[in-house]
Amino acid sequence: MSFSLIDREMMSRALMLAAKGCYTTSPNPTVGCVISVDDQIVGEGFTRPLGGYHAEIRHLIRCLMLLIAVFM
Repeated sequence: MSFSLIDREMMSRALMLAAKGCYTTSPNPTVGCVISVDDQIVGEGFTRPLGGYHAEIRHLIRCLMLLIAVFM
């Protein structure tokens, strides 16, 4: 499997975001999340301290809220 330059850039960004949560999420993993559409970032973030949503869930919810706001 090969990855494009944009794939590598998005993964690099996700890893940089994950680093922001280091040592605060145990026993959960530290996770960075980048959500993109047509190579444009529409949401990003990292797992917050223990007890909050994981990064992917937080930012999927945020993207859905933005979509709802656009179409209301």
